[in-house]
Amino acid sequence: MDPAVRPLIAVPARFSARTSALRYAAEVNARALIEAVWRAGGEPAGIHPADTGTAARLARFDGVLLPGGGDLAPDRYGAADTHDTVYDVDTLQDTFDLDVARHALESGLPLLAICRGLQVVNVALGGTLEQDMGGPEREHRHLVHPVTLEPDSAVSRATGTEKADVSCYHHQRVDRPGSGLRVTARAADGTIEALELPGAQGWFTAVQWHPEDTAHEDPAQQGLLDALVRAAAR
Repeated sequence: MDPAVRPLIAVPARFSARTSALRYAAEVNARALIEAVWRAGGEPAGIHPADTGTAARLARFDGVLLPGGGDLAPDRYGAADTHDTVYDVDTLQDTFDLDVARHALESGLPLLAICRGLQVVNVALGGTLEQDMGGPEREHRHLVHPVTLEPDSAVSRATGTEKADVSCYHHQRVDRPGSGLRVTARAADGTIEALELPGAQGWFTAVQWHPEDTAHEDPAQQGLLDALVRAAAR
């Protein structure tokens, strides 16, 4: 990989109501995530959520990283009711992220989906979510815990391991996996922690945890970003 020509990685921005340094509401991405892409040799580019032209906009990029964020609207996966813990739902954000996931998978654009990103991919492929894992004693917030990875999976190859300690921050999880998706990692409590799509045109994996939290000190977690950027460089 020519260090002067970094693969361009699209990172959909997240709406933020308060950003003191900018004085206004903003569109943001976590610095730890952007730095992890940069360390991998990629050029991270935040992209504005919009409800038209997604395929054409993605055509200029070499890869996509769907980051974490708030919850998807439950009606996106057919739920009749909304649990009172569902938060930060935004119609435009949902529409855009779902479009990005579908177009990346259909076109073979390398895709890494993180936390909300995994849930977006699952819903985009017809899967459902458990709206709340059962309260503070059962959710995976502010939690580093072990997960078991399936041998010969993209996530295992990227991290170089079949067991990893991962940093999680989520109160929802996959209920029914979407069409064609393979579960490639689980936590001890059975929570689905990674999904892949056998036969996908391009490199793809989705993880429920946040590799960027520990990537600066854990080569296994940085390996996920490295794998995305390598695939994008090809």
